Amino acid sequence: MAYSKEFEELDLSVDILKALESMGFKAPTTVQKETIPPMMAGKDIIGIAPTGTGKTIAFGIPMLEYISLTEERVQEVVLAPTRELALQIADELKNLAHFIPKVRVATLYGGQPIAKQLNQLKQKPQIVVATPGRLIDLMNRGMLRLDQVHTMVIDEADEMLKMGFVKDVTHIIESVPAGRQLVMFSATTNQDVQTISWKFQQEPIEIYVEATEENKPQITQYTIEVTREEKLDRLSYLLDSDEFRRVMIFANTKYMAQKLADRLQKQGYHAEALHGDIPQSKRTVIMNNYKRGRFPILVATDVAARGIDVYDVEAVINYDLPNENEYYTHRIGRTGRARKHGVAFTMMTYQESVRMNEILRYIKGEPTPLHFNEDDILCTADNEPFFENI
Repeated sequence: MAYSKEFEELDLSVDILKALESMGFKAPTTVQKETIPPMMAGKDIIGIAPTGTGKTIAFGIPMLEYISLTEERVQEVVLAPTRELALQIADELKNLAHFIPKVRVATLYGGQPIAKQLNQLKQKPQIVVATPGRLIDLMNRGMLRLDQVHTMVIDEADEMLKMGFVKDVTHIIESVPAGRQLVMFSATTNQDVQTISWKFQQEPIEIYVEATEENKPQITQYTIEVTREEKLDRLSYLLDSDEFRRVMIFANTKYMAQKLADRLQKQGYHAEALHGDIPQSKRTVIMNNYKRGRFPILVATDVAARGIDVYDVEAVINYDLPNENEYYTHRIGRTGRARKHGVAFTMMTYQESVRMNEILRYIKGEPTPLHFNEDDILCTADNEPFFENI
């Protein structure tokens, strides 16, 4: 088996190299090259890196390399702000551990019957991936002890602390041994992130990975000016192009996400909605089916889609302009992952063009404008048919 030379140079075990190859990773990303050696050396780390740069693999490899398979205790904890991200991280860790059969990973989050999660804990997992609220709940019930944890990872720390988990995160960190390794990853830095680092990390290694041409998602952005009444027809036009096998569509509200998915289903599209009013058990099924390619179109709200990693989403469509500038970045970042090219379309009314200009100033970008001609064909600025030229 031909392992990647660059991964081999990181002094990884054969089991991990085999897993990386089976997962399709040919070379480490920047954040992986900069994180793996110091983390394997036991250093605390604070990493600021863009979404989609391979952070889970970066912290997952060291966790698996020095785990003790003979001890039946929780040795490593990963905190995630949302259920979806916790499930995504757990899946990736399980894939990394595919050739290490004795590794057990428990995934703990709210919205699922606690009995199912207690069954996971009875299997004596070495790794726990959890959202803060459910982790504290299980600790308070005496079902989970963290007194033997040697590595704690806080993923998307900025988002977690912004969501109001500062006290919960602080309580969890204080529940693990003082000499533990603390690793934090964040897309941005803020005062809460800096405070947690200052209070709990020991001489952390700082890793800053900018969105360079090498590591930033390869996404071509387009805007399409439409009237409100035209939106659904224009969306259907994009879906009927047969250019994209897997698409994510974003709406601003739970009501609109469901309404849009229902309309698409009535028109014969295989689409599903993902939003907060859907029971967690059903959301998990929908997300897993989407990842496995069992349906091609996912209509989601910003909160429901936070932290979702599906590596082969080919197009993102903003049916609504996002309410927050940073949501635009999170949305389009669902495509163009794993160094694959993606496209992002934003439909906007004339009245929304001012709002779009605010977003463009925030992202410091300039999407390509498209328009529909008098024959209802999507065209570039020089009136060339768009789908004939991509």
